[in-house]
Amino acid sequence: MDKKKIQQLKRRRKTLGKKITELGPIMRGSVVELGATCGNPNCRCARGEKHMKYYFSMSLKGKTKIIYLGKPREPFARQYLKNYKILLAIVDEMSIINLELLKAGVVKKLD
Repeated sequence: MDKKKIQQLKRRRKTLGKKITELGPIMRGSVVELGATCGNPNCRCARGEKHMKYYFSMSLKGKTKIIYLGKPREPFARQYLKNYKILLAIVDEMSIINLELLKAGVVKKLD
């Protein structure tokens, strides 16, 4: 691999590292919308038109955890999920870059 290509890969890796620091909060999981009934026999939910509520679902150590979000927190949870997906894409790209640099014999000192 020529020096120009190596420098391009190093610059891209540095740019990706900077993007990671700018991501903001991240969270793995899903925003789910579930129907609920309120218990009022005169409400529309008693006729089958359930109230839709937002929850956050995450699997931890093989167990699913779910928390109520409500409408105010739902956009924040969605942004955290988006940031997580961006982080995964960055890690994938960095892995490919690091693989290419390792193949070329370009290694950093391990501390």
